[in-house]
Amino acid sequence: MMNATDSQRPGQAGVEQREQPPIKRHAALMDRTYRFQRHIYDATRKHYLLGRSLLIERLQPPHEGTALEVGAGTASNLILAAELYPTARLYGVDISSMMLATARTKIEHRGLSDRIRLQLADATRLDGLSFFNVGQFDRIFFSYSLSMIPDWRAALDCALTHLKPGGELHIVDFGDMSELPRIAKSGLRMWLRWFHVTPRDELRGAIASMALGDDHSCAFESLWSGYAFHAVIKKRASH
Repeated sequence: MMNATDSQRPGQAGVEQREQPPIKRHAALMDRTYRFQRHIYDATRKHYLLGRSLLIERLQPPHEGTALEVGAGTASNLILAAELYPTARLYGVDISSMMLATARTKIEHRGLSDRIRLQLADATRLDGLSFFNVGQFDRIFFSYSLSMIPDWRAALDCALTHLKPGGELHIVDFGDMSELPRIAKSGLRMWLRWFHVTPRDELRGAIASMALGDDHSCAFESLWSGYAFHAVIKKRASH
């Protein structure tokens, strides 16, 4: 008599039990993607991740304020922020342990370990209190990370809950590229898919909808013919 498992191919039994949850699968994917790329990331990305320095310049955290980057990568943005805002307390989270290893090395070499703190975490499961003993932040920013976060809407919602009243959430990322030549747009998007990047064409509408109530206001700026955008969501100050 044939058992139920006899009809399964070798290695097929127990697949459901061994399958990783989505967050762990995404973490593993990011670690595979950046295992070697992290060593050349800063040298290569500066040529096409445009607008990152603009975002940092516009952060303007208050004196001795707090700023959190979601998807901190190699910590280049946090290091620049530390240079521009010497009194700010800076924090970063990333789902890739590989990227954070590079980030920690860079921060240590710059002598900024006392000013920048990092945590391995998924963007949809932030916990500022347990990670950094900070419940809410004056500034939170995403720099070309929402286009790599599968549940980017949940990541935005989570970030907003960690934003102080009167605080600002800044985003820079790939835009809809609507003003670019069609062949350039299709070619660029095809190339980005190799790096697991998906421009969020719905993001502008999602940001606008957040400003419909009384709790938030927003501003959206298209950059370089729609290649990228910079957006700011401001949380209403409490009375």
